[in-house]
Amino acid sequence: MTEPSGPEPALLDLPLGEFLGALASAAPAPGGGAAAALSVALGAGLCAMAARLSARRLGSAAASRLATDGVRILRRAASLMQADAEAYGRVISAMRAPAGADPAAGEQAVAAALSDAADVPMQVTELGAEAAGLAARLAADGNPVLRGDAVTAAVLAEAGARSAATLVSINLASVPGDARHARAESLLAAAARSAQAAASG
Repeated sequence: MTEPSGPEPALLDLPLGEFLGALASAAPAPGGGAAAALSVALGAGLCAMAARLSARRLGSAAASRLATDGVRILRRAASLMQADAEAYGRVISAMRAPAGADPAAGEQAVAAALSDAADVPMQVTELGAEAAGLAARLAADGNPVLRGDAVTAAVLAEAGARSAATLVSINLASVPGDARHARAESLLAAAARSAQAAASG
């Protein structure tokens, strides 16, 4: 008799190869939201590294603050990988629930799940914009030897923000007046400006 396998391990507990395999599998999650969060986390990690290696140029206090910011963004973005998978799971459950005697109630449940699911990529967009701004500063003022890492960080952060903002738009397609549409667009514009500044600096 086969023993129950127990709960699936958290995404952050998976070895990289297993996570990539899960991403490429037929399972609906992890998906785009987790990938977007990972992109932001990678960018933030590069920012932390570049900051730590820029103490002589920026001063130890400023470099330490920037590194701390990078690690904070990394950890928060990484935690959102799991949160996105769980939120999307709730959307799938709502979509698969029997219609019952009140189809309108089922539609409302799906809409509510989609609205909740938009919160996670919204947070990823915010973190991506913040990480891209951090990377732009490091590209301009940090250790010039690490400029390529800072530019890469900015590009990754902007890509994560852009992907997440797209998911916000998709999840909220039925509510065009939701304020999160405009917020995501504003954050994405800021991330794009930072990435452009990093690359052109």
